[in-house]
Amino acid sequence: GEKLRDSMLQAGIRDPKAPIYFLIARIALPTFLMMFTALIMLKGQKDFTGGQVMVGLLFMGAAGFFIPKLLIKNHIQKRQQEISLAFPDALDMMLVCVQGGIGLEQTISRIADEIADHSDVLAEELGILSAEMGLLSDRRLALQDFARRVGSGAARSFATAMIQAEQYGTSVSQAMGVIADELRMERMSAAEQ
Repeated sequence: GEKLRDSMLQAGIRDPKAPIYFLIARIALPTFLMMFTALIMLKGQKDFTGGQVMVGLLFMGAAGFFIPKLLIKNHIQKRQQEISLAFPDALDMMLVCVQGGIGLEQTISRIADEIADHSDVLAEELGILSAEMGLLSDRRLALQDFARRVGSGAARSFATAMIQAEQYGTSVSQAMGVIADELRMERMSAAEQ
């Protein structure tokens, strides 16, 4: 259940009932497709053997079972790709703000507003992170939720670096600079591939 909920959040589906709808779709869609296939094959003009009907029903049942999962997975990949493209630039802007003396919560809130023109997805996630950091007493929990919600390597690296910087007292701006450079290198190597 928790893994399914994380998948829904990574796909950008925040409805609390979304996992239930997903499970219903995984049951109802195969049933509907199998009944539709049986109707077409049995009432059609061409005569099918019993084996052909069974293969058709099994194929449509399997397709109906896996289609919802494939759609969610595709949506997750698109969101993570958009976040990965915009995240290094957002980190550079965060770095400027942090070096200017602005606190991390205010920096994230400001960057969420600034990055909205380039990436709505990242702006939304950073806005939620900013709100959680303001509401929760523990920053680490908000950063871990951000990493779990986004699911991309960039978000996990950012959350881990910020947690470690706070835990060990190292420079937040230095950690942001290193992460931004790493993400740019990853983006460059992906473009070269």
